[in-house]
Amino acid sequence: MRYADVVLPVPLPELFTYALPQSLQDEVQVGCRILVPFGAKSTTTALVLRLHDQCPEGIETKDILAVVDAVPVVLPAQLTFWKWMASYYLCTLGEVYKAALPGKMKKVRKTKTSSLTQSGPSMSPLLPPCRNLTSSSRMSPYQGGDVGIPHLSAAQHRAYDQICEVWHQHPVCLLHGVTSSGKTEIYIHLIHEAIARGLQVLFLLPEIVLTTQLTDRLRRVFGGCLGVYHSKYSDRQREEVWQRQLTPNPFPLIVGVRSSIFLPWQRLGLVIVDEEHENSFKQQEPAPRYHARDAAIMLAAQTGARTLLGTATPSFESYYNARMGKYGLVNLTERFGQVQLPEVEIVDVAEARRKKLMSGPFSPRLLEAMRQALSEHRQVILFQNRRGYAPAIECTLCGWTPRCPHCDVTLTLHKRTGRMTCHYCGFTTDIPDLCPSCNLTPSFRRSLYHGDPTCQLASLSLALGFGTERIEDEIAACFPEARVARMDLDTTRTRSAYEKLIHDFQDHQTDILVGTQMVTKGLDFHHVSLVGILSADSMLSQPDFRAYEHAFQMMAQVAGRAGRRNERGLVILQTRNPDLPIISQVIQNDYAAMYATQMEERRQFSYPPFVRLVVMYVKHRHTAVVNILARDAAQRLAALFGTRELGPDEP
Repeated sequence: MRYADVVLPVPLPELFTYALPQSLQDEVQVGCRILVPFGAKSTTTALVLRLHDQCPEGIETKDILAVVDAVPVVLPAQLTFWKWMASYYLCTLGEVYKAALPGKMKKVRKTKTSSLTQSGPSMSPLLPPCRNLTSSSRMSPYQGGDVGIPHLSAAQHRAYDQICEVWHQHPVCLLHGVTSSGKTEIYIHLIHEAIARGLQVLFLLPEIVLTTQLTDRLRRVFGGCLGVYHSKYSDRQREEVWQRQLTPNPFPLIVGVRSSIFLPWQRLGLVIVDEEHENSFKQQEPAPRYHARDAAIMLAAQTGARTLLGTATPSFESYYNARMGKYGLVNLTERFGQVQLPEVEIVDVAEARRKKLMSGPFSPRLLEAMRQALSEHRQVILFQNRRGYAPAIECTLCGWTPRCPHCDVTLTLHKRTGRMTCHYCGFTTDIPDLCPSCNLTPSFRRSLYHGDPTCQLASLSLALGFGTERIEDEIAACFPEARVARMDLDTTRTRSAYEKLIHDFQDHQTDILVGTQMVTKGLDFHHVSLVGILSADSMLSQPDFRAYEHAFQMMAQVAGRAGRRNERGLVILQTRNPDLPIISQVIQNDYAAMYATQMEERRQFSYPPFVRLVVMYVKHRHTAVVNILARDAAQRLAALFGTRELGPDEP
């Protein structure tokens, strides 16, 4: 009798063993999906990890119901990588399996026949063929593109040569290049060289919003050799990319977000992680809670590929590894075309408000600069790292502020929908008609909107603070002739929505773009002459030891969107604390000074990269159960770690 050890897409630590009926024994292979009974009445799709003849002792095995694949859909190298992820990120192999495969590949229904065996991977009609690029062909892979390989400047060529030299000693190289230095052109040359040698390339991006502009650019060079993989694509499209990667003619180049590290790779030779500092590379929920940058480095190490980390503002962990010799380091300090970095002007918001020169979100200097930019037919980006209309609302009589019943944080007002939302857990509720605290405000909703949801913002006296939605309305009131767009999570929920936003701004169909940290990413717009950072202080006041690092990264990155072609741009930075060292570091683009001061603090207080932090969350529907378990876990951990263990604390 033959048996199969399988993994199921469930958070259980053990593997499960099923018996193979005689009629199906020749069809089952390691890496194939099979349909198995699980529980009393349900069935699920399992992945075969091992075939053997050992009957499990003391366990009655069930027979598999059907074979889904004629050939493996998960390669041995993938299984090795998945096992590492489960071990390193403290989760089960089933959770990795559930995260890795597209949804449609995990939901196979049983048919009337005992076998669902498919004919194996095939070329999808939705995916273009990659001409002149097979494992046996070394012809130019770029005949499908519209343009050739870009020429490198002297500075770019030096950086390219240095990267190649570094890779002789270190498999991982950090490219620290200032904004608009032309890192993408260097990437293209490295991709060209890898593909010409018959290797595959993974180009990893932190955000889906970045893929639109970059894929347009890469497709003009690489044509049908480029595949795209991210969650805004349908399950069917992602499955087709997955199946294509199993054929003899896979995509040589895949551009994707963090989930693309799970794809099948047959000849992976180069991994590029662009904007490697970005928080979006970290998967928070559900498990596996992995960091795609770090996981990609391990994937490359397991397959013998080279890794290039690119950014204008390196994460402290990566820069520390480069300084310590674990990674190679290449610096690119010149902007392409020798364009100067933007000029940064500081506006003291506290002083402006004290002198009654400023009542809304815009200082007189910023309004003046915006008028000038618009009169010269230039574009403007305004950065406010809070979405929604206002971070909170308040009853003018008793001071009551609505808070999330689960997270105990203020609910953010979204004026367009007329609802309040918790940006932590997603809890949503209507704006109350009466204040629940004093019941004296006669029409809470009407006092907010004055009977007209489209009224000007100045009348919303109960709204505290400014979100991107409110900024958008204020701009429309100040510059009625300007074409304004907003880029945040609320306006980019669909693939078509964010693509239209980017294309409209790129084609100068939009004059002013208001956005959250989405606008700080590595987007390239030719006509932006002015960037306004509306509230630097909100980024610095976060209860996070990385707050200053992230604030510098976001401000430096969004400042880099200004003046990327031929002329110097201008950045207006509004702050209540102009004397903070980090403000002068942003003005001078002095990453080294910021790194040195912050690293000294981290060394003193034992923060990464000098230590590793593990956070344990205990959840249950009953508070008493949580408290008992948390205290018990804390006592056990304290016995091992002593004073290095903190808590338990309530969130």
